Amino acid sequence: MNSYDVVVVGAGPGGYVSAIRSSQLGLKTAIVDKRFLGGVCLNIGCIPSKSLLRNAEIAHTLRERGKEFGFSFENLQLDFETAFKRSRKVSRRLTRGIGFLMKKNNIDVYMGEAKLSAKDTVEVTAEDGSKENLQAENIIIATGSHPVGIPGIEIDGKQVLHYEHAIMLDKLPKSAVIIGGGAIGVEFSTIWSSYGVKVSIVEMLPHLLPLEDEEVSIELEKAYKKRGINVLTGTKVKEVSAEADGTKVVVETAEGEQTLEAEVTLVAIGFRPNTESLGLEEAGVILSKQGYIEVDEHMATNIPGIWAIGDVTGKLMLAHVASAMGVVCAENIAGVETVQLDYRMMPRTTYCQPQVASFGYTEAQAKEAGFDVTVGKFPFQANGKALGLGDYTGFAKIIKGNQHGEILGAHLIGPEVSELLPELTLAQRNELTTEQIARNVHAHPTLSEVLMEAAEAAEGHPIHS
Repeated sequence: MNSYDVVVVGAGPGGYVSAIRSSQLGLKTAIVDKRFLGGVCLNIGCIPSKSLLRNAEIAHTLRERGKEFGFSFENLQLDFETAFKRSRKVSRRLTRGIGFLMKKNNIDVYMGEAKLSAKDTVEVTAEDGSKENLQAENIIIATGSHPVGIPGIEIDGKQVLHYEHAIMLDKLPKSAVIIGGGAIGVEFSTIWSSYGVKVSIVEMLPHLLPLEDEEVSIELEKAYKKRGINVLTGTKVKEVSAEADGTKVVVETAEGEQTLEAEVTLVAIGFRPNTESLGLEEAGVILSKQGYIEVDEHMATNIPGIWAIGDVTGKLMLAHVASAMGVVCAENIAGVETVQLDYRMMPRTTYCQPQVASFGYTEAQAKEAGFDVTVGKFPFQANGKALGLGDYTGFAKIIKGNQHGEILGAHLIGPEVSELLPELTLAQRNELTTEQIARNVHAHPTLSEVLMEAAEAAEGHPIHS
């Protein structure tokens, strides 16, 4: 039996980062995954989808806005298969890099299905059926999550899809119904509609991206309707059926029952943790009713030596949050100085068009929590760089606490806002105020000026609005 200080189960953004940090801290480390290094994110999730979204952005510009930029085509050809191949190439490049990092950091890699056979032992079953036991002083569970279906609706992978089927399509459907207005739903709406696919998106709650600030959601809905996407919010799905010529989705709207017909239907309503068949309950690890592993601020479970990070904890199901948890977990195991994560203040990004990025309290949440707040807001339409790019939908919105001038949250929708958000999360983490953001000189013309302008608005002296 091979013995380790740390065995990480799951090689996604949480697991492989935690393994690297453990090894850096002098701990003998191994990592186990039954499928691939890099997890869902690098292989079939956030990385290849961003490649497809880049292609979609160019396709949309050429199809819908060519004349505005002075481009004209007699016979514009958009080859989605090439876009798909590029997305796979990008994914492979990064996953090969993870393999290199494992070797560089002297981390032993085991490919196979993992199960805790004891509180300090991981049994690995390889694809050929052979078994190997790894003894570990510390076991980190980082097995991620899987998509949730709708009871009574069969996902066949051909006509009724979940995200993995969708991201591995090398040919576009002619039409699609997307059930779920969260990140996956709106991103695939962007990709497919950019190529001219007729898209309907159905969300049960009152708005798309229902966890975002309401103003952001409303702005996104306006942009989507302008793109020709059929947005159905406050709408419940009653039935999905696969027919010989496509799919039929029966929905209940405020106006009554409606049937949507499309070549494919994508079910994107959420995720559940991968905690079954791991031997956790046999080891005594406490799970929530939803199957999430309960951990404390150190990432420790109730069983000494068993830890958990990422989606399986249900804290915030985002790749970068899993990575941050992985680093903190490794540092706690090693007994070195570390930090305590504030999940409310973690950055959240959605790569639809326009992009959405946020952190902290929404305006409504801040008021509900009892904060006296001022909102600073500035539109991209008044930003010179955005106008030059021809991409000026949206705004920056900062929630300021009036007692200390602290940044309670920020909500951005517009061009490349995922790249703008870190200035504000860094400021919040280091207790900077909106006044200090406003006083920070921003280069002109840049998109980042909207942050300065929104901060000035929060301070009561906007310059350009």
